[in-house]
Amino acid sequence: MADQAVLDASEQVGATTPPQFEVVVIGSGVSGIYQLKRLSDLAINAVVLSTDAGLGGTWFNNRYPGARFDSESYTYGYSFSKDLLEQWHWKERFSGQPENLKYLQFVADKFDLNKYMRFNHTVTSMTFDEANDLWRLRTKENDEEITTRFVITALGLLSIPTKPRYPGMDSFRGQSFHTFEWPHEPIDLTGKRVGVVGTGATAIQVIADIADKVGHLTVFQRRANWAAPLSNGPISDEEMAQIRGRYEEIFETCARTPGGFEHEPDRRGFYNLTKEERIEFWDSLYGTPGFALWLRNFTEIFVDEDANAEFSEYIANRIRERVKDPILAEKLIPKDHGFGVQRVPMETHYYEVYNRDNVELVDISETPIEEILPLGIRTSEQIIELDLIVYATGFDAITGAFDHIDITGIGGQKLRDNWSEGPSTYLGAFIHGFPNLAMVAGPQGASASVNFPRSIETAVDWVTAFIEHVNEHSYSRFEASAEAEQSWSGHVRKMYGSMLMRKAKSWFTGYNSNVEGHEEGTVRYFVYNGGQPKFNERLTRVAANGYEGIDFS
Repeated sequence: MADQAVLDASEQVGATTPPQFEVVVIGSGVSGIYQLKRLSDLAINAVVLSTDAGLGGTWFNNRYPGARFDSESYTYGYSFSKDLLEQWHWKERFSGQPENLKYLQFVADKFDLNKYMRFNHTVTSMTFDEANDLWRLRTKENDEEITTRFVITALGLLSIPTKPRYPGMDSFRGQSFHTFEWPHEPIDLTGKRVGVVGTGATAIQVIADIADKVGHLTVFQRRANWAAPLSNGPISDEEMAQIRGRYEEIFETCARTPGGFEHEPDRRGFYNLTKEERIEFWDSLYGTPGFALWLRNFTEIFVDEDANAEFSEYIANRIRERVKDPILAEKLIPKDHGFGVQRVPMETHYYEVYNRDNVELVDISETPIEEILPLGIRTSEQIIELDLIVYATGFDAITGAFDHIDITGIGGQKLRDNWSEGPSTYLGAFIHGFPNLAMVAGPQGASASVNFPRSIETAVDWVTAFIEHVNEHSYSRFEASAEAEQSWSGHVRKMYGSMLMRKAKSWFTGYNSNVEGHEEGTVRYFVYNGGQPKFNERLTRVAANGYEGIDFS
């Protein structure tokens, strides 16, 4: 009897009630919505947890003027449903935020996904319960505990905004906010003195959109960025019908191009053409919509210093043609990096903005911002009175959303500590020491450097098939092996070696002066630079070999 009592007690050690969910998906943006769709198709008990008050991720939050796709709309939308492709009409070649959010809600409604989503649920911590092979999550709003077998993160690449660290920011009497937090209700900018801090991709969209609506616009630029014409326009009923007729061709092209766009690189060879022929080619690309100027170009501009310098000078001359003041034009031409070594902002009449009488550029690399005052901004040279300050100062990219969750793995190890010098993953999807966790569009995957939806559909399908594999074999735990993770991360680092982007101060290399520890210095190897087709080949090979590199138990 005593032995039986000991046996009964031992069986209770670590015992727990079944987890509430089989899968928790964190994030309700483009990747989270599709991941939920795939799980619901399999009748898997899954839920989406979202910080936001509604679905959409990027397109729920970024409501600033000018926010829109830089991918062609019809290559950005989901491809998994022919019925969806037939029903949705894209109105613009590069669709704006309101329509993009409407599209994602249409998808969720069509496939009845809203019932699986919990909004205003900010995950603050995730702890892996080693005894029971499950995750315990806590949320900010009500501190409830949620248990699940598996966690799939769909956190978004640019979901944690960063503000500069200027003295006196809280003292400003007017409105001030990061572009990510632009108010959902309309703001009347008429006659307002507006300051925009930053000239990155977001700022370029905002500046071009509001310049003719405000009383006076002051742009505070620390580093100039290259930008290329978007050349947006409406899509007529006739053109949309043609697009529907060639969707299969469109997605096949996206699948074979390195960037996941319709734009295929020119492989004739930079040095096989004369300089005159190269300029003629660039002239033909300059007005072509979207990323053609970047991604239809010679491959040498990404890896060859001389080729990149020649092309950069071509773009610089274009800027000089568009900005009337030659001194101002030079300030708008980057001197610290070449064109295309980081993701290129797309613009609509951005450079012409600086020809307006009500627009002023303040170069804060020459006259730094010293503090924010109740009535405006003080630089080392002047005080500029403002009614509204917009901080277009970027994001804690790729790993920031993970750092904002206290993620604890095996042996009490903290993910943010492991990643303090940069992420280390296996295929951008798994992390050694953090079992039963899969990432869609995680660090060191392909998603950050390509047309996002084209990449995440592949990633979601692969992760979903992986979860099916785990269930079919009744595994209770999976985890990337240390060797597989080390090998993959080493491969990602090596891929940076041939790319000019390794020298760029961009979120591709983990640079952000507004994030402590992410200033100049350590390069963080955030993205896989081999292109989507090669990445897909690797995923296929790993699956075909029984998910090599993953330990199951």
